[in-house]
This record gives sequence, C-alpha cells and structure tokens, in this order.
Amino acid sequence: MKILSIRFGERIRELRKERALSQEGFADMCGFDRTYISGIERGVRNPSLSAIEALAIALNVTVAELFSGL
Repeated sequence: MKILSIRFGERIRELRKERALSQEGFADMCGFDRTYISGIERGVRNPSLSAIEALAIALNVTVAELFSGL
C-alpha cells in the first residue's frame, strides 16, 4: 500500500489534469511555486491544512473530495 502523501499527490495530479491545468498554471491559482506543487504531486512535500484548503479552492472541490478514495 502506498503511503498517504503519495496517494494524496496522485489525487491532486488527477484532479489538476482533469481540469487541463499545467503545474505552473495551477500553482499560480493556488499562490504557490510550481516546484511546491511538483513536490506535493510526487509525495515528497506535506502540505499544511491551509495549503490543502488552497488546493481545494483552486480545484473547485471540497477538502473532503480531495481525500476521496485515498
């Protein structure tokens, strides 16, 4: 079983790609650097609760939906 940070990163990547957003464009929407988004998607960064909220807002989903299926 994959660790949670990797599964969460895969979920973020999936939702971002569904919306046809580049990492750079998505990072701009969130107010983050592209390398931070890359780190989240690879599971090497652990976003704070406020960062998770920003990700959800930029993806137009609830925080619960970000964790759906993990």
